[in-house]
Amino acid sequence: MGNDELPIIECKDLVKIYDTGSVKVEALRGLDLKVMKGEMVAIMGPSGCGKTTLLNCLSGLDDPTSGTVLIEGTDLAKMKDNQKTDYRAKHMGFVFQFYNLLPVLTAVENVEMVLLLAGMRPKEARKRSEGALATVGLKGYEKHRPAQLSGGQRQRVTLARALVNDPKIVWGDEPTGDLDKRNSNEVMELMKMLNRTLQMTFLVVTHDPDVAAKCRRIIHMEDGKIVKDVPITDPDALKHPTVGSYSCRDEKDTGAARISAEQQKAL
Repeated sequence: MGNDELPIIECKDLVKIYDTGSVKVEALRGLDLKVMKGEMVAIMGPSGCGKTTLLNCLSGLDDPTSGTVLIEGTDLAKMKDNQKTDYRAKHMGFVFQFYNLLPVLTAVENVEMVLLLAGMRPKEARKRSEGALATVGLKGYEKHRPAQLSGGQRQRVTLARALVNDPKIVWGDEPTGDLDKRNSNEVMELMKMLNRTLQMTFLVVTHDPDVAAKCRRIIHMEDGKIVKDVPITDPDALKHPTVGSYSCRDEKDTGAARISAEQQKAL
């Protein structure tokens, strides 16, 4: 099997248990999943079903209790922490519900920080960052600080930061959860365009059926397991086998959409 035929993301018998000392919570219960290069996949399910835990374990932000995670055929468990951090910086992008932009930096400075931390020369980092902002429709906003931007514009800066290193995988955890419907639609259309034109692989956790409908494959979870995995062309693609139809524009999974301080430092 050639490299192009290997899954870009794969997990086998993935288990994650949170042990507080008095209580054990099995967040992931033996998941198997394959995502091919260039796919755009939505992960849906009720709050607490393990969506964000799965994303964190697949991206290396969190370590599974057992099982295997392979990214481009490489076992993440065999990487040291600094190797995983370096791999994420060079090959992955992240878009979260809460923008995680530094308020004292301009839009272009927030974007180029990723490249500067990876050792790129400032002149080249600035050029690439300006190009990334132009790609997401923010040409002319390079010197604006986050407080001077709308919510939709701030999320576009976050998306520019995610794609500036030309990642192979972009992970989204409720990427439109803090946006109104119009801005949510615009951000998702941008993601679709990047997926289609650049063949970036997207894995998006969402409660919103409108967001999921922009993806080409829908995975539903419940109680730490995958209970349905279908293409968007399936007539019932957006229906959960237990919950039924989602009506989640008003539901904010704010606990799941946040990541720990330790995980943010690892980005």
